[in-house]
Amino acid sequence: MECPKDKTVTLVDVVLSGDLDAHECPRCQGNWISSAEYERWQADRRPSGVSVHSIAAQGDFNFRPSEFDSKAALCPECKRYMTRARVMVDRPFYIERCPNCNGIWCDRGEWEILEALGLHESIEQLFSGDWQAQMRSLHHNQKERQATIEKLGSEVAQMVFDLAEVLENHPNGEFGVAYLMRRFDRPQEAAGDRATNPPPSLF
Repeated sequence: MECPKDKTVTLVDVVLSGDLDAHECPRCQGNWISSAEYERWQADRRPSGVSVHSIAAQGDFNFRPSEFDSKAALCPECKRYMTRARVMVDRPFYIERCPNCNGIWCDRGEWEILEALGLHESIEQLFSGDWQAQMRSLHHNQKERQATIEKLGSEVAQMVFDLAEVLENHPNGEFGVAYLMRRFDRPQEAAGDRATNPPPSLF
């Protein structure tokens, strides 16, 4: 079989995780796992049910995605373009799977990261609409958090994050949110009111 990322290279037999028969590209070091071999190997295991949020909490392991990660890949068995599933939030990489035969391609180092994250036994969940929707939501939240830090500075931003968490977990937290919204709804008017009717002196 030809390497999905470099057609000039022939894949060689390897074994992953002790007993999973796979194929590897000697040049790019990516791994091809056929659907039949993966299902056979998976049948002897009990997937741990790892969640998107638990993955995000583990960081990025200082992992640098392969330079081939962004390159489109053809299934070495079906010759069809494979679909991609995003993994990780901070430093994303993409696992690829054939939509026809369900074979899996991992670029260099990706299988090892899947093992570390506990995802290697249930790769199919990465391609579900629910998983990818949660991944997009986490990515959006991360960008929003970073923008808040850039606008407010790390110290004030952390105070905002802490308050948001307190209100989110408080049974009457929506009252706190409503109060803040009222304070910032008409800031100019509020500032004028404070100037006209200053609070009584404590001394």
